[in-house]
Amino acid sequence: MTKTVEVVAAILIENHRMFAAERGYGKWKGWYELPGGKVEPGESKEEALIREMREELEVDVEIEKYVQTIEYEYPDFHLMLHCYLCGIVGGKLKLLEHKEAKWLSGEEITSVRWLPADELLFDTFKRLLQDKK
Repeated sequence: MTKTVEVVAAILIENHRMFAAERGYGKWKGWYELPGGKVEPGESKEEALIREMREELEVDVEIEKYVQTIEYEYPDFHLMLHCYLCGIVGGKLKLLEHKEAKWLSGEEITSVRWLPADELLFDTFKRLLQDKK
């Protein structure tokens, strides 16, 4: 039986662009993803997301709304990815776990190599970017 990994991710949009972070380690090094991470035992998804944003990017976020959950079957685990639209309310973005980051317009979304699960969100990304105009 494949193990399930439950993670949360922040969709950050500023100036009609969406934040994408490049993994700097592991099997998926060089691939882009939404920032976020695993939900720890006893944590709500929202608490996990706020903690992960501090740990990965040194920013405080306000969760604006739940967007959707994506499920994806990787070769060695089943991923449940809970996505939230967030705004940065404190701190300055600093890459602590990622190699690089980009702010992408709707037209640029497909210009980087996204993790397979995150690719399932392209239509959502474009819709959210359009809604924020």
